[in-house]
Amino acid sequence: MTQYLGTPDYVHGTPARAGVLLVNLGTPADPSPRSVRKYLAEFLADPRVIEMPRVLWWLILHGVILRVRPRRSAHAYQKIWTPQGSPLLVESQRLALGLAAQLGRRCGDQVVVDLAMSYGQPSIAGALERFRERNVRRLVVLPLYPQYSSTTTGSIFECVTRELSRWRWLPELRFVNQYCQHERYLAAIAGSIADHWRAHGRKHLVFSFHSIPKRYLLAGDPYHCFFQATAREVAARLGLAPAEWSLGFQSRFGREEWLQPYVDVLLHDYSHTGPKSVTLVCPGFATDCLETLEEINMQNREMFLGHGGEAFDYVPCLNSSPGHVAALEDIVSSHTQGWPEFAGAPLDAQPLAAARERALALGAPR
Repeated sequence: MTQYLGTPDYVHGTPARAGVLLVNLGTPADPSPRSVRKYLAEFLADPRVIEMPRVLWWLILHGVILRVRPRRSAHAYQKIWTPQGSPLLVESQRLALGLAAQLGRRCGDQVVVDLAMSYGQPSIAGALERFRERNVRRLVVLPLYPQYSSTTTGSIFECVTRELSRWRWLPELRFVNQYCQHERYLAAIAGSIADHWRAHGRKHLVFSFHSIPKRYLLAGDPYHCFFQATAREVAARLGLAPAEWSLGFQSRFGREEWLQPYVDVLLHDYSHTGPKSVTLVCPGFATDCLETLEEINMQNREMFLGHGGEAFDYVPCLNSSPGHVAALEDIVSSHTQGWPEFAGAPLDAQPLAAARERALALGAPR
C-alpha cells in the first residue's frame, strides 16, 4: 500500500503561504577526497547528466572515475575554498537571503524563500519538507540556470516532481524553465561587464558556457539556442561588433565530442595569434564555483598568459549582487501573477477564523 505524506496535525484556519525554491547544482561538504567522492557519486549517477546504459556507466563510474577523479577534484576545490565554506554554497545562501529580504518587504511572511542543491546539501527533499511544515500551498521553483538544459533544469524538475508525488496534499506548482532572455538578467550581466571594463579597460570579450555532449544537442536539447541568445543579447547591449566578442565551452570530460569551440583551445589559439588581451565572463553560472574560479580564472589564465597572452581579466558571476537579486525578484513576480500572497495586501485573520469555526463545527479534530 502506498503511503503518502499527509498533515494529520493540520490546524484549520492556518494561513497558507507561498514558497520560492531556488536550486543550484551543489557542492561537496568539504574539500576532502572523501567528501568530493560522495558528491561526485551522486552527481554523476544522475541519468540526465550522463545518458548511457546504466550498467555500463555504473562500471565506469565506480570502477574508474570515482577511483581517480575525487583526489584530483579535491585538490582543485582546496584552491577556492573559503573560511566560510564552498563559494557556490555561500553565494547561493546570500542570494536566497537577499531575495527573501526583497520579497519580505513587499509580502511580509506570506512568502517563504528556501535554497536547495540538486546534489549534496541542502537537499531538494529537505527544502520541500520545510515548505510543507510551513503550510506552503503555492510553490514556484526557480533553478539557477538561465539557459535550460535537460542536464540541469530538466533534472531539477524531475527531482521536485518525484518528491511531490509522495505528498497527499500537493501545492500549486509553477516552474521557471529558463530566463536567458529576461531583460533584468541580461542588463545585470551587461552591467557587470561594463563596470569591470570601466575599472580595468575594455578587451576582447569571451563568453564561456558549460559544455554538454554534442549528442545531447542532436537529440533535441535546446541549450545551444539559449546560450547563443544570451551572448548575442549581452553583446548587443554592450555595443560590440562581431569581431569584438566570441564564445567557447568549458568543463568537458571523457572522450566523446562536446559542444565546441572548447574555451581552452580557443584561448590557446588567441595566446599565439590574438587577440592577446581578453575578458572572460561565464553568464551561464549564477554563482562562482569550481568551474569559474579554478578552471577559468586559474587554469585558463595560467595557460593563456604562459603561451603569449598579454592580459586576462575575469568578470565574477552575478553572485548575490543587488542586480542579481532584483532580476530574480522580477522573474519570480512574473511567474506568480494572480497569487494573493504576492499582492502585498495584509493578511485578514477574520475569514481564517470563520473557516476554522466552520471546520470544527463539521467535526474537524483541530
